[in-house]
Amino acid sequence: MYTNLSVPKEGFIKDNMTTLGRNSKRIFDCIAAAFAMVIFAPLFVICYIAVRLEDGGPAIFMQERIGRYGKPFKIYKFRSMRLDAEKYGPQLSHGGGENDPRLTRVGAFIRAHHLDELPQLWNVFVGDMAFVGPRPERKYYIDRILEHDKRYSYLYQVRPGVTSYATLYNGYTDTMEKMLRRLEYDLYYLRHRSLMLDMKILASTFCSIIFGKKF
Repeated sequence: MYTNLSVPKEGFIKDNMTTLGRNSKRIFDCIAAAFAMVIFAPLFVICYIAVRLEDGGPAIFMQERIGRYGKPFKIYKFRSMRLDAEKYGPQLSHGGGENDPRLTRVGAFIRAHHLDELPQLWNVFVGDMAFVGPRPERKYYIDRILEHDKRYSYLYQVRPGVTSYATLYNGYTDTMEKMLRRLEYDLYYLRHRSLMLDMKILASTFCSIIFGKKF
């Protein structure tokens, strides 16, 4: 069972995307994720072996995040941190993300090139996530964000994304100040989202990765 964290209907922010747009977005996400998993299968294997060989630990990292309608789901990544990275409890990624001292050597490389996110293609394929949408967060941090700004619950209207408008302009959220600033970007996206905006975000994300921009 999960606690339904979704915002009351009267509190919804009306977004720009039509029913046809939402259905088209889901179909595109499903087909594109399936295609990408096939195309990048060799890269999956290389990353899996590299992570396993470094310290013998599991290659796939699973963590509970909060998704659409406030429902928890398991997000998948290639493990980029040491096995004891959170032995003292939840910690935000710090040092600019890829410079976090808890990263393994392989982890630093795959984090810097965003290869750790590849397993999220499965999350997109099964419908836990979309390619574009607010980045999913852990309930531990959501509870703290809500202490500052109750509008975070508006984000439960849509599937969380692999990339987002906020990711491009806010980068890693290693402080509460950045989390609250990310929320403003996410709310802007929610009010203005459309297939065209999604395509622009995907294109910008792709170009940022190709040209080595840090975010």
